Amino acid sequence: MWPDGTRLRSTPMTGMQRLIWMLAAAGKFFEGFVVFMTGVALPLIAHQFQITPAQHGFVTAATLGGILVGAVGLGSLSDQFGRKSMFIVEMIIFTAFLGAAVFSTSFISLVICLFGLGLALGCDYPTAHMIISENIPSTSRGRLVLGAFAFQAVGALGGAAVGYVVLVAVPNLNAWRWMFATAVVPAMLVTIGRFYITESANWLQSRGSTDRAVTAATRLLRRTPQFPQSIVLKPQPVAAAGESQGGGSFLSLFAKRYRRATILASVPWFLQDLSTYGIGIFTPTILAAALGHASDQHARSMSDLITNATQAAKGDAMITTLLIIGIIFAVMLADKMGRIRLQIIGFIGCAVGLFLASLSVDLAGSSKIIVIFAGFMLFDFMTNLGPNAQTYLLAGEVFPTAIRGKGAGFAAAFAKIGAVATAFLFPILLDTIGTRWLLYSLVIASVLGAVVTWAYRIETTGVDLDHIGEEEPKPEGSKAVA
Repeated sequence: MWPDGTRLRSTPMTGMQRLIWMLAAAGKFFEGFVVFMTGVALPLIAHQFQITPAQHGFVTAATLGGILVGAVGLGSLSDQFGRKSMFIVEMIIFTAFLGAAVFSTSFISLVICLFGLGLALGCDYPTAHMIISENIPSTSRGRLVLGAFAFQAVGALGGAAVGYVVLVAVPNLNAWRWMFATAVVPAMLVTIGRFYITESANWLQSRGSTDRAVTAATRLLRRTPQFPQSIVLKPQPVAAAGESQGGGSFLSLFAKRYRRATILASVPWFLQDLSTYGIGIFTPTILAAALGHASDQHARSMSDLITNATQAAKGDAMITTLLIIGIIFAVMLADKMGRIRLQIIGFIGCAVGLFLASLSVDLAGSSKIIVIFAGFMLFDFMTNLGPNAQTYLLAGEVFPTAIRGKGAGFAAAFAKIGAVATAFLFPILLDTIGTRWLLYSLVIASVLGAVVTWAYRIETTGVDLDHIGEEEPKPEGSKAVA
């Protein structure tokens, strides 16, 4: 309530809360920017280092593999060393490997740099979510977390756009180095900015550091005129043995108390990544065929190579625009319709889109192109409205504060197993079982994602994160016993 008696649904955000949100959003922007720009740069990299088709797979999967390792190995460390510490460390790692990538002299050194970038991005999956969700009001948590997550799509569009501009300005093989170089200085500025935020009061209190938690909360809520005048934190339930220090193995996530949350956070995300990364690999091939561009393997000159790369950048930008529209709807609806409902609707919509795309196998000419484009566009919209956004959101909300980093990190890593497997297996399956049955298998994966989401549902919309995990989770709609 304002001093004049005006009531508000939640406390307006302070300058510190806005700074935290912007720095987290910047991290998601860099993820989309670098990953998509790598796709634009790949033909130039392949030509400069004379890499084989098999080595193409390593370049494509290096960042994904790094994300898998980083989510588990680094993201979980935020439970032990703090949200702020890992928020800074991940950005230092990202900037260092980004700068090194610019000066890579061989295929091996570039793969190492891309893997290092993936480590930082993997750490960011749980850390960025927690740094936002533990420092903002519960009533707007979904909107703001997904608002930051949306910058992944914005970054992807920016990466494609910058790739196009650089190719036009520097039409030679070293253009890919300039693409990576454009992000180095912004990354350094974001790294410096993260030193000036406050630590999560939730995390400090879960560690028993009540005095430091009060100091952090006071700094977080500083505003003019100041309200509230004093900060008093509610007593928190005592964490289970080992949890208060962020300890315990990942096997503890499968204990009866957390098993439901672990399955909900990880399995649907895994199923979503199978389809999303598979279609992400398949769509450029369809675009190239539909637009009549020669493949990179048949580029007869440097001019052909640059032209193909430029057209690929345009195609990526077009597809990414639809992803942005989907995430905008997710931001608007997450706190109104709820995470579970949107995730189920999204999975079903993805299945419909993929089934529609499969019908193109029996068509020819313009009808074939129209149907497959319609199917993929529906898929792209529904995945960002539903599972791509909501799995990320739920993974950072369904676990209690003491093990939130470990739980969210495991979920992200488990999901990226599907992404890495898809990067390697999708072209092989496309060749062996054909387009129709490959799309049918992804339809089944999407339907299964909806079923698992419903069976293990835990609705977190509007729930204070301090109360997550205090008791055995109950399905949505169940009645509490007085």
